[in-house]
Amino acid sequence: MSVDDAAQNVTSATSEVWSHHVPVPGTPEGFSARTTYPTNPDGAEVMLERWQAGTEELPHSHPGDDMTVVIEGRMSIQFYRKEARSLVPDGERILLSKGDVGYVRAGRIHGASYIEVCQLVYVHNGAFAFLLADAKVA
Repeated sequence: MSVDDAAQNVTSATSEVWSHHVPVPGTPEGFSARTTYPTNPDGAEVMLERWQAGTEELPHSHPGDDMTVVIEGRMSIQFYRKEARSLVPDGERILLSKGDVGYVRAGRIHGASYIEVCQLVYVHNGAFAFLLADAKVA
């Protein structure tokens, strides 16, 4: 199950991460690819991430949809919503382990905690940015 499915019904079929694929000349029929940004203005940014156990990301958002594949380790994601000038948890904390895939919609406020050392493949639709939330967790 995708990380944000319950809140926003986002899957590989609906996430912008999987848009803008094109055929690649000289490759087998049926193959298409989406190359990386900024070489391709419709591209995606891809990062191979490592996180130490016990570290965390404060509540933040990104300007494009994102997808995280957990290669090794365990992590959790907490979504938030703004109420007045505070952030309040929006749903239960979601655990991701080796082999799990999580999707997050553009602009969705979330934080992450790394329970074990994690190795991740992170894909962001378009140019990546890390936008800290402008409110405090209640």
